[in-house]
Amino acid sequence: MAWVTWRQHRLTFAGVVSVFGLAAVYLLITGLTMHIAYAAVSDCRPASSAICQQVAGSFLSSYAPGVGITLGLFQVIPALIGAFAGAPLLARELETGTFRYAWTQGFGRARWTIAKLVPLGVVITLAAGAFSVLVTWYVQPIFGAGDNNGPLYPTLFDLLGVALAAWTLTAFAIGVLAGFLIRRVIPAMFATIAVWAGLAFATGGYLRPHYTAPLVSTKLNIPVQALIINQGWFRGGNPASLDMINNTLARVDVRAVTPELFEPGPSTPANLGDPVQYLIQHGYTQLTTYQPAGQFWPFQSIEGGWLLALSLLLIVTAVWLVRRRAA
Repeated sequence: MAWVTWRQHRLTFAGVVSVFGLAAVYLLITGLTMHIAYAAVSDCRPASSAICQQVAGSFLSSYAPGVGITLGLFQVIPALIGAFAGAPLLARELETGTFRYAWTQGFGRARWTIAKLVPLGVVITLAAGAFSVLVTWYVQPIFGAGDNNGPLYPTLFDLLGVALAAWTLTAFAIGVLAGFLIRRVIPAMFATIAVWAGLAFATGGYLRPHYTAPLVSTKLNIPVQALIINQGWFRGGNPASLDMINNTLARVDVRAVTPELFEPGPSTPANLGDPVQYLIQHGYTQLTTYQPAGQFWPFQSIEGGWLLALSLLLIVTAVWLVRRRAA
């Protein structure tokens, strides 16, 4: 059965290795250039001096945008693995009818299904885990230069630690189950991408920030690289709308675009200072809800754990359905 699995899915194995391999080559080439440039930042002393801050700022302005785009594009890797490796695994057998022959062999349906799923699932998980190590190395200069987007940032967290391996295995399991339920390869691929995208969006936007109770602070200096969940102004214990803030700032010709962004006008007094301090002096309080960067590994453990449990549940469900399906 191992030989049959290899013969049937060797192109899938090669495709998985190629996806991660090509992405790894790109990270190595661009990452080496970035690490060489970062030497000027790490060697500058003292790091808190104005010149060193300027060097770090110049480094970030040159490399951070490209890193952000790269990491954003890498978000689709688990979905692609799930769609192109997971969805066709059972769907193709059901769509072409070859399952009727396979299920009449002596090793049984459950053993046949497990023998197809386990080797590919292991390869996918190991490849994703190795790739996440490379991503960690790739982003080290950005963190070292003082970028405000820390390891909890939504487009970075799930590419680091155990999260990438867990998300890739989950996408694979979603594809396997979708392929069996839909029994058509192309529709199953689209369904896999849609389900994975919905789960990833809900996790990053709503579930992950609340794995533990977030911290709430009225201080203006939030810890570096913290994940900001919510930030707003209050007055008299009640939320302050932008209209209220702008009415207060109108007398000094400043307009609030967002709670964090202010636009001075042409007649703004030169001695106004910080508009934030001006609002505080007029009875406003800024409340920030956040998760500190130190929660990275606890959050990785939580997310990796429930994704692994979900993956196993989906795979066990697929095996159980195969056993029950009439030939």
